[in-house]
Amino acid sequence: MEAVVFDLDGVIVESERIWDEARRELVARTGGTWKEEATRAMMGMSSPEWTRYLHDELGVPLPVEEIGPAVVAEMERRYRERLPLIPGAVEAVRALAAEWPLGLASSSNRPIIDLVLAEAGIADAFAVTVSSEEVARGKPAPDVYLEAARRLGVDPAACVAIEDSTNGIRAAVAAGMTVIATPNAELPPAQDALDLAAAVVDGPGEITPELVRRVG
Repeated sequence: MEAVVFDLDGVIVESERIWDEARRELVARTGGTWKEEATRAMMGMSSPEWTRYLHDELGVPLPVEEIGPAVVAEMERRYRERLPLIPGAVEAVRALAAEWPLGLASSSNRPIIDLVLAEAGIADAFAVTVSSEEVARGKPAPDVYLEAARRLGVDPAACVAIEDSTNGIRAAVAAGMTVIATPNAELPPAQDALDLAAAVVDGPGEITPELVRRVG
């Protein structure tokens, strides 16, 4: 065990609902049509992937290059108003950072990652952070986790990943990492994905150095 790699959305911040609301608002405002499966379909997608989905599948008539910034601006506004930190997340980050180098592998856009970590006061805890917009494919592809391990200078097999979603768990496992799952309560991961995790906890507050050592 040489490093720990955190997801952001659903692990450090309770944000899936906020992303959903921001995207729904844009779809409604621009005359698109929301689909029932859209929320789950976009979980884990990189920014280029979900902006294309909003354009092609949900009918947002804006140029593709304008869709992402519009949603990100709304997310930034909401986070500055109130950052929805998950109880125990900051403490878990600090405890693990005292033992191992930390990486972050997120589907969020770079400005959102930097804003959340700064507002939460934990930017200094992470040796590297990677947005899936910086790699070829979003989750469930392993790209963002592989890039985090590369930047950390460690073998992915020597990393423990902290994840909450179906696509996130599958991405980390595909990268060769051991996974601790902290399931999203509103959008729980599929059971076949959850079965891939080495441990399942009720929240990030239960993720201790002792647990990481045991599964790693």
